[in-house]
Amino acid sequence: MYKKLLLVIVLMSGLVAEKTKRDIYEDNCRACHTNVFPLEKLYMLYLKRYSGEQTFKASLKAFLKKPLEETSVMTDKWIKDFSVKGRTQLTDKELDEAIDIYWNLYDVRKKLK
Repeated sequence: MYKKLLLVIVLMSGLVAEKTKRDIYEDNCRACHTNVFPLEKLYMLYLKRYSGEQTFKASLKAFLKKPLEETSVMTDKWIKDFSVKGRTQLTDKELDEAIDIYWNLYDVRKKLK
């Protein structure tokens, strides 16, 4: 009986932790990009410039920590109309989690299978 209860508690805590990670992405990324500039399009721009997963994630993290017009993947027109976003307030851990969720959500390799 105790083993089953412990198993349920462990599984539930894993679901809560995953929801918290997902909330970081939803609240800090998706909330702003849904209507302005779709995240899927940004994903494709980043993938085009930084083709590998590691370079994609590292460059996105660097940009979010220190956003500069020169390192943005956005078009010049978009930057002129909306400017470059402000620096993220997320911790490194939260930022890594949000970027992992973002990568997994639009991972083109999944669509090739």
